[in-house]
Amino acid sequence: MPTEPLVAEDRIAVNLPVVLIAEELSPATVEALGPDFEIRRCDGADRAELLAAIVDADALLVRSATRVDAEVLAAARRLKVVARAGVGLDNVDVRAATQAGVMVVNAPTSNIVSAAELAVALMLAAARHVSPAHAALRAGEWKRSRYTGTELYEKTVGVVGLGRIGVLVAHRLAAFGMRVIAHDPYVQAGRAAQMGVRLVDLDTLLVEADFMSVHLPKTPETVGLIGTEQLAKVKPSLVLVNAARGGIVDEAALYAALKEGRIAAAGLDVFAVEPCTDSPLLELENVVATPHLGASTAEAQEKAGLAVARSVRLALSGELVPDAVNVQGGVIAEEVRPGIPLTEKLGRVFTGLAGEVAQQVDVEVRGEITEYDVKVLELAALKGIFTDVVEEQVSYVNAPLLAAERGLAVRLVIDPESPDHRNLITIRGTLADGSSVSVSGTLVGIGQRERLVEVNGFDLDIEPTQHLAFLTYADRPGMVGTVGGILGEAGVNIAGMQVSRQTPGGQALVALSVDTEIPAETLDDIEHAMSAVSARAVNLV
Repeated sequence: MPTEPLVAEDRIAVNLPVVLIAEELSPATVEALGPDFEIRRCDGADRAELLAAIVDADALLVRSATRVDAEVLAAARRLKVVARAGVGLDNVDVRAATQAGVMVVNAPTSNIVSAAELAVALMLAAARHVSPAHAALRAGEWKRSRYTGTELYEKTVGVVGLGRIGVLVAHRLAAFGMRVIAHDPYVQAGRAAQMGVRLVDLDTLLVEADFMSVHLPKTPETVGLIGTEQLAKVKPSLVLVNAARGGIVDEAALYAALKEGRIAAAGLDVFAVEPCTDSPLLELENVVATPHLGASTAEAQEKAGLAVARSVRLALSGELVPDAVNVQGGVIAEEVRPGIPLTEKLGRVFTGLAGEVAQQVDVEVRGEITEYDVKVLELAALKGIFTDVVEEQVSYVNAPLLAAERGLAVRLVIDPESPDHRNLITIRGTLADGSSVSVSGTLVGIGQRERLVEVNGFDLDIEPTQHLAFLTYADRPGMVGTVGGILGEAGVNIAGMQVSRQTPGGQALVALSVDTEIPAETLDDIEHAMSAVSARAVNLV
């Protein structure tokens, strides 16, 4: 008979994780969460209602109106993830969440197209006096000669900040036939050149630009970056756009420059203090302004909701969440991603071989992959190491806390040299008795197939399947047959077997992949029959 769909009462009965939605989100967000969660709603702006509703929530979804601080986090006994359906996190206390072991995620790329398009719109509107011309026409005035504008074609635009939005703006303005220069100390000149952008210092950009668009994060270093001194260097024909963050352009200096005719016009979407309705900048006819609309498109809101819904699903299943700001900032390089599940498996194999929590662990990453940020692989290793050790679900947030609680010192070792493999990931640790355990893996072929290539100094080449066993013994004839015979009697089928030894007659290692879990008593029989130094089973299910 077909299974009946769960009704709301059934979902509660089977204790589905609770997702609390504290603000209005798109219907697609709820649909993306799927049927695996109990969806509840509250008014996040109502403090008392939020504190009452958060008590047994596993996930909290907010936008900008809900303040998630230490008080809210303390009231949330089961909370695992806070998801902000947008880019900013001004309303979420990330530090308090991290201390509470709560993952914080946002949707960092959801609005980049919308923000880039608005910056271009403001530039065009300012260059062609769209706002005052529109106001004059509505007032019954036809003033064509007064609002003669400027073309973008064959002008120089200076992009300040060549991040994701800055790059999109550069691409779009290049299509207008503009010469694009940019200032960004964190971007290599070669990368900029590949995009057809000439990288310059800020002073050069100020002198050469006919148009300027700001796309920087707001930090102590960038606040007031474009001030009186900088605006004294620009052309009087400059059109300046800031659709990034308020305060990067000094508003008092900008007002003076516009009022005195030292720059031609400005397009603004952001202000130092928001909401802003009384800035003297709004009195100027050569300013076109919008109320922080960079992310205010239906498409951006939809993308944000879908992105955080996916993140919540990953977070509540204990998986890596690339958009988690307090775990792995930014987007994980595509070259690194395939190594994440492999590293988790290596961590689980390491724990299975060790039989205890190590005192010290090195996560060694070698080869071409080290050109990218591989910090996430350290987290993946820790998640694998503790997955089969602790009762609670291990995540990329609490794995480092579990290591600290257990006195496990962890070190990430990066080496671009990898003589035998294109990339190699090794977990190497020291146990309480001073002995060491190591396991290495790599990815091979176009399909990036996972392979175990070393265990405790023995070279291997075996797939890390669901059921593995590792037998260390004194090398002598008949041992392979002994292992096969005992497993056969127990009804355990061998999928793959490898024997590795360092010297004839010395220690040897048999690595097995089998179709089903090896019973504990069967493993004991094998260990006894082989007089094995160690016999360890690892189950990656």
